[in-house]
Amino acid sequence: MSDLTTLDAAELGRRLTAGELSSVELTRAYLDRITAADEVLGAYLHVDAEAALARAGEIDAARSAGDELGPLAGLPVALKDVFVTEGVPTTSGSKILEGWRPPYDATVAARLKDAGTVLLGKTNMDEFAMGSSTENSAYRPTRNPWDPDRIPGGSSGGSSAAVAGGLAPWALGTDTGGSIRQPAAVTGLVGHKPTYGAVSRYGLIAFSSSLDQAGPMARTVLDAAVLHEAIGGHDPRDSTSIDAPVPVVAKAAREGAHGDLAGLRVGVVRELGGDGHSDGYDAGVLARVRETVELLEGMGAEVREVSCPSFDLALPAYYLIAPSEASSNLARFDGMRFGLRAGDDGSHDLDEVMSLTREQGFGPEVKRRIILGTYALSAGYYEAYYGQAQKVRTLITRDFTAAFDGVDVLVSPTSPTVAWPIGARVDDPLAMYAADLCTLPASLAGLPAISVPCGLSDGLPVGFQVMAPALADDRCYRVAAAVEAALDTTRGHRLLDELPTRTAAA
Repeated sequence: MSDLTTLDAAELGRRLTAGELSSVELTRAYLDRITAADEVLGAYLHVDAEAALARAGEIDAARSAGDELGPLAGLPVALKDVFVTEGVPTTSGSKILEGWRPPYDATVAARLKDAGTVLLGKTNMDEFAMGSSTENSAYRPTRNPWDPDRIPGGSSGGSSAAVAGGLAPWALGTDTGGSIRQPAAVTGLVGHKPTYGAVSRYGLIAFSSSLDQAGPMARTVLDAAVLHEAIGGHDPRDSTSIDAPVPVVAKAAREGAHGDLAGLRVGVVRELGGDGHSDGYDAGVLARVRETVELLEGMGAEVREVSCPSFDLALPAYYLIAPSEASSNLARFDGMRFGLRAGDDGSHDLDEVMSLTREQGFGPEVKRRIILGTYALSAGYYEAYYGQAQKVRTLITRDFTAAFDGVDVLVSPTSPTVAWPIGARVDDPLAMYAADLCTLPASLAGLPAISVPCGLSDGLPVGFQVMAPALADDRCYRVAAAVEAALDTTRGHRLLDELPTRTAAA
């Protein structure tokens, strides 16, 4: 593999700014990497090499002309296919949007464009972000660069595979119940879910509006922080956007890398893999997390166990709230306004066209969740299901509030297990949903949380999750950077160079 595609974005940005590297040269290296490996990995749904190289050429010309450019100018980036991009196909991993080219950019896409980044392409995902393995994509599954026979996590599995496999220096994903953090964990990346409302949702195709959040996926904590700062901030077009300054997370990442956590109070969540709550967790995952907690103590942190009893109810609460909101959000896909239209031959009435479009356009998992959500919202069941789930959500938020009265951050495994074999859970929805056991509480409470690699179990990556109070994203980055520096997990992984040979022989 080209040496360029193994470097972190911060170093690539330095070389671009110093004139040691051109954006065209860098973009071509990633496009070559995509050509070599993506037939096996399935990380991308759309790549336009011509447009990417033209954009890179524009940035190079501006730099040569002496124009003042930002630190991200000329750096390639990949976007999960849930962000609308003007003139670029956006499908949300679904056949119902196949071939749709939006007339506008999502706010985060526009901000990255304004920063001078080069769009490599749109990454694969579970359809409408519903899944934990990227096997629910309507187009093809995505594979884990660590082992192509295993899942890359989901629903942002295309973004995780692209970055872990050297097909992009960094990428954006979305996290509704763990869809940035869990794929980051199982592919050895850093993935951060910002405080809800801290990054605009305008132009993000909605799954669950009270939970969806965009965020960065990268090889290093600093890269993730820099990308976070580029996309964050208030957006008046998003009614849920927080009118507050972007947290200074890059500074926190740099400070954390020094490894001084003196005085930091860390709470180990008993209900997330702690003592007496190890069922369903890989022994190797728990061992790596315990070792990482000991590292934090060695850097001066004060560690104690914390109980958050309502966290045990996060899974059922989430799978009532999120599908309920999905059943409403996905009603817009009716075959009338955009995307797929089935049965449009004059022999069907309006209702029949809508029914045929949804039957052909939505995949099995999406239909499952629409049905579940519609039932939970139906007359006679609303209070018993959706209403009760919202009460549990309040209890979870209160558990966080009580915990943060005594500690500064909470920690846990990111995923209970390492990446599992492709196909192992496709016929067992409950086993698939359990992949998000550790990530769901922070999503339901709208709090920031980050996953950082903390070692290997059975030769596969393990993620360490750090959660913080609302708008305290900097704490997540500080602790994650300290873990990263202590474990020296900042430069990809051993399979990067082997992947083209392995995949060609597969």
